[in-house]
Parts: sequence; C-alpha cells; structure tokens
Amino acid sequence: MKALSIRQPWAWAIICCGKDIENRNWPTRFRGRFLVHASQGMTRDEYEDCLDTIHHISRTCPFPAGLTLPAFEQLARGGIIGSVELINCVDDHLSPWFFGKYGFVLANPKPLPFRPLKGKLGFFDADETATPAAPKPRHPDLFGSRP
Repeated sequence: MKALSIRQPWAWAIICCGKDIENRNWPTRFRGRFLVHASQGMTRDEYEDCLDTIHHISRTCPFPAGLTLPAFEQLARGGIIGSVELINCVDDHLSPWFFGKYGFVLANPKPLPFRPLKGKLGFFDADETATPAAPKPRHPDLFGSRP
C-alpha cells in the first residue's frame, strides 16, 4: 500500500481532527487510500503553528468536545498512524485547511495501531520488507496520555 510522510502534528490533525486537505507544493495523479506516516522530525515551531491553526479553524468549524492536541512529547513519530483516502488534487479549495500551492483533498480517515516505519519523500510503498523500521517512539499512543 502507498504511504505519505507527513510531519506531526499535521498527521494527527488528518487522522483525528478533520484536516481534509494536505498542502503540498507538487501535484499528484494518485487517488485512493494511503497510509499516513508520521515523520520522525517535528519542531516546536511546527507544533505551535498547528495549534494556532487548529484554534483559528475552531472559531468557525467547532471540533468535537474534548478533542485536544496531544503534548509535543506524546505525538507518535516515525511510523504509520492511520490511513485516509485521497479523492482529488486541487489548486484552490474552500476548506479552512487549504493554504498551499496544491491541496490533496482527503476523506474517511481511519486511525491504525502505530507501526514503526522509516519514511521517504513523496508517495512510497510501505512494504516492511523493503523499508527498515524506525525505533519505536517513547509514547506511541496517537491520542496522547489520558488521565
């Protein structure tokens, strides 16, 4: 199955928060379900930028009650966290999540148990025999710790 590496916390937002656009600077002809790979790297600035975006969007498109972005240290990274369908590639969209040159329009996200896997650029085959696994993160829970 194809996979796409997406930096956290944007990968979490696709699987858990209704992010229906993945912004890219390149188009794709690929359509269908793919695995969401949470990249190993994530900076504090990326985390804060996503949090600001979520707060801004929530003013006009409320999220489910109790949904919270896991703490920086708790986001699973370096592996598969779910799957989603890519239904279109556009250069303009009304979604509040669209702010790129191209937007991959996404639908029907499904969380999956964390599976360590080394990511690659662009869409790639997520065959474990062809791609060595990354080390398992300290906190593999996609949703973060719960009290």
